[in-house]
Amino acid sequence: MIPQEIIRRKRDGETLNAGDIAAFIAALSKGTISEGQAAAFAMAVFFRGMSRDETVALTLAMRDSGDVLSWADIGKPIADKHSTGGVGDNVSLMLAPIVAACGLAVPMISGRGLGHTGGTLDKLEAIPGYNVMPDEAVFRRTVSQVGCAIIGQTGDLAPADKRLYAIRDVTATVDSVPLITASILSKKLAAGLETLVLDVKFGSGAFMQSADEAEQLARSLVEVANGAGVKTSALITDMNEPLADTAGNALEITHCLDFLSGKKAGTRIEKLVLAFTAEMLVQAGATSSLADGEVMARKALTSGVAMERFAQMISALGGPSDLIEKPNDYLKPAPHIVPVPAPETGWLSTCQTRDLGMVVVELGGGRRHPSDVIDHRVGISHILPLGTKVEKGQPLAMVHAATKEDAAKAIQDVSKTYSIAQEAPGEKPIIVSRINP
Repeated sequence: MIPQEIIRRKRDGETLNAGDIAAFIAALSKGTISEGQAAAFAMAVFFRGMSRDETVALTLAMRDSGDVLSWADIGKPIADKHSTGGVGDNVSLMLAPIVAACGLAVPMISGRGLGHTGGTLDKLEAIPGYNVMPDEAVFRRTVSQVGCAIIGQTGDLAPADKRLYAIRDVTATVDSVPLITASILSKKLAAGLETLVLDVKFGSGAFMQSADEAEQLARSLVEVANGAGVKTSALITDMNEPLADTAGNALEITHCLDFLSGKKAGTRIEKLVLAFTAEMLVQAGATSSLADGEVMARKALTSGVAMERFAQMISALGGPSDLIEKPNDYLKPAPHIVPVPAPETGWLSTCQTRDLGMVVVELGGGRRHPSDVIDHRVGISHILPLGTKVEKGQPLAMVHAATKEDAAKAIQDVSKTYSIAQEAPGEKPIIVSRINP
């Protein structure tokens, strides 16, 4: 295998065979390909694209660059969900224990915050003691005994993806559909999944701005995942406003506890969580219809079993055993909690959701640099949904800040992200479409 020949062929628009792709990725993993060659390959793919078969081959090669987990001893369907990211998107925190309560096993490999989007691992690290990087024995034991475990990507899972992503990040080749597809799916396939549901978001708080862009990515993900042997579907969902009424790490853990205790019934996020649970149950053969899947999900919530699974997962991965009973003992509040007053009377009509997510980052709830230490206490809560009628001076949200100065700036920044109209806006569906194999 001559790396520059593979780069040249892709540069010239030729189709690469699976063997050449596998050899290139194997060399990348071993460090025998230079960063310049990897960057040239990524740029060639960025401009020339890849066919479905090429993307499947790239995904499998990156999956096989490290360990591939097997769950043959679990005796349950192995299922997972992945989101392309947004603001106030803590669906995974509630979804995993609900699905586990319904009889599936969910070994969920999650990530940290990226840009304006929050990270599931950062949220879980707001819980004292919770270990997002356990050894494989603890991970397996938790999935087996509890039914779910949410952890981070270890160095042994898809290491080629880690190296290639780091190169893409500094060479302006991140937003390539084939490379995004292979990056997402190689980690999921390495986790040993049998089924996968994807939440591909679009809008002002998503990486994909339009529904058409989101559908293009969703179709690539679904086709490649199924081509790689994992039964996969996707929902295209709206991210033109925060998904939950809260954005921030410890605040979203509190939201999760409220959700699992039934306090978020009737919200947009409840609709999405129930929809994804139903998708996962149907895919795994646990129920025959989406309607029956939602019934099972509601029963897991109202019976308290889902909350029990969440508590068991937290304890099994090093967190406190009494988090559910004493959340205030562990999820400490920010020193300054202040309202964001509505500047005028009217209806909340639009939200610059990305900018709202960046307010959380500016407060210290996200990272500007990889080495930054997150303040888990800060964020925004009590966020009103679009379409709400507000009076001048009424709180649009509550800012949770470390200092008075941070709070004052955040009030101004949050207020700027909303527009207020004199007529009520039309209601928009949260789930726009479903992509099947």
